[in-house]
This record gives sequence, C-alpha cells and structure tokens, in this order.
Amino acid sequence: MRTVGVEEELLLVDPKSGGARSAASRILKITGGTPVEPPGTHLGGTIEHEVQQQMLETNTAPHADLGELEDDIRDCRRRADLAARGAGVRVIASATSPLPVAPRLFHDPRYERLFDAFGITASEQMTCALHVHVAVESDEEGVAVIDRIRCWLPILVALSANSPFWQGADTRYASYRSQAMLRWPTAGPTELFGSAENYHAAVAAMLDSGVMIDRGMVYFDARLSHHVPTVEIRVADVCADAADTVLIAALARALVETAATEWRDGDAALQVPAAMLRLATWQAGRFGVGGNLLDPSTLTPRPAADVLRDLVGHVRPVLAANGDEALVESGVRAVLTRGNGAVRQRAVFARTGQLADVVADLARVTAGQDAL
Repeated sequence: MRTVGVEEELLLVDPKSGGARSAASRILKITGGTPVEPPGTHLGGTIEHEVQQQMLETNTAPHADLGELEDDIRDCRRRADLAARGAGVRVIASATSPLPVAPRLFHDPRYERLFDAFGITASEQMTCALHVHVAVESDEEGVAVIDRIRCWLPILVALSANSPFWQGADTRYASYRSQAMLRWPTAGPTELFGSAENYHAAVAAMLDSGVMIDRGMVYFDARLSHHVPTVEIRVADVCADAADTVLIAALARALVETAATEWRDGDAALQVPAAMLRLATWQAGRFGVGGNLLDPSTLTPRPAADVLRDLVGHVRPVLAANGDEALVESGVRAVLTRGNGAVRQRAVFARTGQLADVVADLARVTAGQDAL
C-alpha cells in the first residue's frame, strides 16, 4: 500500500480581533529558532515557517494507515496551536484570511528573491493550501500518474474549498485561493507530458527561461516532489476540519494508485487540453460542491454530487483494497450534506455578521474542539 503524507499551511491570528498576526519569527524564537520538532513518541512531522510572517506550515510523516495519518495531522495542529499561544496568537485552517490583512514577508533570502522578481504577486501571497504527497516507485511512474489524474483534480478543489473571503469581503468564490494562485506564471494544470524525460525537459526549459527562479517554483497542480519520491498534489485548500484533510488524502492516494495501474495496463491518459482543465478548476473554485462541476471525461456541466459519485466509482477498487471505502463514502456524504469549509464560514458570518466570529469558529474547528 502506498504511503501518503500531507503539508498544511495555517494562518496565525489574534485571538480577540481575529486579524492575522505576524508571529512566525517569535514562534520560532520561542522554540529555539528551529522548526518545532515532534517529541519522541510522535508519529512524525515538523512545524516550520512559510512565505509570510502570518503563516506556519505543518508536515506529517508518510503513513500507510489513514487513522495514523489523522492522528498525525491533529497532533501537528495541536503543537502548532500550542506554539502559537506562546506568542499570544492562535492558528486557523483557512485558505485565506477572512479579515483584511497586510502580509509581511518572512525574512528569508529565497522569499526576498521571490519578492524582487514577482513584486505584488509575492508580497500579497498569503494563501494556505493542503499539499498531499503520495509515494511513487520512479519518476516514470510519477509522470504517468500526473498525466492520468489531471482531469480529476478540480473535484478536490471543490471538496476542500475553504476560502470564501478575501480582504474582508465575500469573493463569491468557494475557493478564492485557487484563483489567487493562478497569478503565478508556473501555476495550474499542465499539458500531457508522456514521459519523465519530457517532464524534466519542460522544467529545465522553464528554468532556462529566467522567469522561474528555482525548482521550488514548479507550482503545477500535481508535480514530482524535488526532495522525496512522491507525486505532490497541490490543488486543495487547507481544510478546516482534519477529517476533511484525511478525505482528500484518501482520494489522492486512490487516484495515484488507479492511475499507476492504468499506466501499467497500457491505458492511455485522457487527451484533455490544459485550457479546458483551467475552466474545470475555475468552476470548482467558484461553486465548490454547491453547483455544477465539469465532468472529467466530457467537460460538460453536471451536478457536483454526480461528479463526486463518478470519482468515487473511478477509484473504488483501490479504496476497497486499501480498506478506505467506508471512510471515503462517509466523508463525501458528509461534505455534500453539510457543505465544505466555505459553506461553514459563510454560515457563521450570516448568523453573526462578524468576520471575527468566523475566525473564532475556525480556531475551534482547527483545534478539534468543534467538528464540522
């Protein structure tokens, strides 16, 4: 069974006002200036800084068992919140700040190069994603997987959507983070690569162009990790509830295994232009699970519930083999019933009229004190 691990980007907020707070440096100073390492009994993972001072990133260890993965995610969140409290702030799992914010760049030579090269795109980059790493046996298998999962990834955007507010206003998007990321020249869906050789040639050409400053700027929807043997799926918003994070991880692993099996069996990848996948991603980010999604095969609009059922059906043999079928079935049913994080955020705001209350609710859900 393939292992899966996740990275979650979290916002640092004032516990009273709900506004984003620049506390990453203080948190790392409290912890000795290094990432918050797990205790000896912890399953794995670290807590580190991100591009802005108002953010932290957590990283789990790779796990084959999704129950252990969920324990790891919740423990990373607990330790991040504990460290944040030491600096007088809290952490929330929201893909954008509900309240207005002026991002402050974390002092790091690479981030300063990004700012110099990309200006306001880098200085305003304060969005929080969920990145899922699924183990692959080789670059060749990894690229074959990337070619075969690309049509399904917009559905993960819809499921995870958790960023309806931007600078204090309702954007009318379920996932505004997915829109903001497209300001980067290397972000979004890719054309079919066909081989690892073609993938690496494409990345080399991007580097040679002088636009991309390093390999870390490969912001494809799915990419080969440049430091571990995984496919990294990067489309999802950070989820408010850790249970939804596990759902996205389970579907991502099943998509990878299904795609690898198709490749070994000689099944060709769907010939869908990247331009159409951009439309599918836009649709998913705009409406989440509350409207139509584009069918991965026909790219025509269909109700989100029907497209989700097709996704589960597509990966069902792998889910059954992994013992994840019941988890995914119940997780998808829950999201369709009560909505994703964006629905929750808007419901709190509709009830109270205060974005600070949205942040307070997110803090409770992030800490595991109030499930969605």
